[in-house]
Amino acid sequence: MSANETLRAVCDAGLFDLDGVLTPTATVHMLAWSRMFNAFLSDRAARTGADASTRAYTDEDYFAHVDGKPRYDGVRDFLASRGIVIPDGDPADPPEADTVCGLGNRKNTFFARVLTEDGVAPYPGSVLLLDHLAALGVPLAVVSSSQNAEAVLAAAGLRDRFALVVDGRVARARGLAGKPSPATYTWAAETLGVPRERAVVFEDAVSGVAAGRAGGFGLVVGVDRGVGADELRAHGADLVVSDLSELLP
Repeated sequence: MSANETLRAVCDAGLFDLDGVLTPTATVHMLAWSRMFNAFLSDRAARTGADASTRAYTDEDYFAHVDGKPRYDGVRDFLASRGIVIPDGDPADPPEADTVCGLGNRKNTFFARVLTEDGVAPYPGSVLLLDHLAALGVPLAVVSSSQNAEAVLAAAGLRDRFALVVDGRVARARGLAGKPSPATYTWAAETLGVPRERAVVFEDAVSGVAAGRAGGFGLVVGVDRGVGADELRAHGADLVVSDLSELLP
């Protein structure tokens, strides 16, 4: 069975992660995380002395601790990997606060600045698949940990293609656990009125494919933008492609 036939066998709804699946905003996120964490680590080293905990943040840290997770969870997991303990704070904390929430809000400031200055264009292959599914009448949703999903979709000219957007703001308002929990994907499928067994998850992050697998969705498609096909399969992807155009007939 071809990749397209496998997709069509179970696809009564398409549930798409955003960053790295529909748009190359992962690079914007990576740059924003790097600038935020390295400034924080540099300041911490100046105040407390340089040691192993304050070595530079790298792209490897992004993939290991941050990629695909809700923003504050990414901050917590990275700091824990360095043995750094700071107060959790509150989502209302200003970006200047040295709390988990403050650092997460600081990162968002960097992200918004880069998005405004540079904009974002969707992956051409992803647009082709969206066109294909829309022509088949398949309802589509974005399920993203980002709190910037609406802004990114608008900047990329994609917002009107989706019946539903479940982002970090929606998840927090409804008390839905972030990925790798399947809660946001499950809620999206239920809201679209489609059984999980008839919905397809499209993800590029380890935490996202793990969420799709844990939720028992009909198909979990891993999009390899750098994590590695073997890693995506190991965490739950049924099928791995390097571009969504590979799923076209």
